[in-house]
Amino acid sequence: MDLEKQPQQPVAPAGPVPAGPTPAGAAPVGIRASDADRDRFADILREAMAEGRLTADEHAERVDLVYRARTLGELEPLVGDLPAGGGAARPSAPPSPYGPEVPSGPAENLVAVFSASTRRGRWRVGGRTNAFALFGSVEIDLTEALFGQRLTVVNATSVFGSVEIKVPENISLRGSGTGIFGNFEVDTLESADPEAPVVVVNGYSVFGNVEAKPKRGKLIANLHKQLRKHLGG
Repeated sequence: MDLEKQPQQPVAPAGPVPAGPTPAGAAPVGIRASDADRDRFADILREAMAEGRLTADEHAERVDLVYRARTLGELEPLVGDLPAGGGAARPSAPPSPYGPEVPSGPAENLVAVFSASTRRGRWRVGGRTNAFALFGSVEIDLTEALFGQRLTVVNATSVFGSVEIKVPENISLRGSGTGIFGNFEVDTLESADPEAPVVVVNGYSVFGNVEAKPKRGKLIANLHKQLRKHLGG
């Protein structure tokens, strides 16, 4: 007599079950953070302080941790409780004729210790500039500079010294910082041209002065055309 056929039960595979694919959108927390990543997170913190979501002390503490972070996993928790944080993608601006929106490449360093350091004239400004004055003065004059990108960030620190930044009147100037027994002043300016370069000044002064403002009478007409001519395009 034929035996009744029984349905076969699935056989469990031997050994550990391989892990499934990583969920789409999961943050690569172990990836090394770039300077552009750190600047992007610092921008989120700066906006949060401007909106009153962070105090000045909280902002300073988190920004310090941002620039100490080595991986994206260390950066994410610093903005996790903010609207633009938690790995949420930020809306990207339309392409600009001046190049990438996020500063890239090595930073230029201007240091004055019991001395003076000046950058002026016709020069191609990079995406990031670090200015440090200790019992000295740093002057950054961008009125004749050629901008290779739309966003230029200047990180200014003054300790018993001064950092002065001058920009043309037809670009956007923004910034945030703190004066501790000193002065930190940015004369904000918004250009009527939505494609105009943007200069952001961040930092602090201790018994010193950091000042950024447009220079009266200094206008650069059609910066993109000038840049292409300078590059031979």
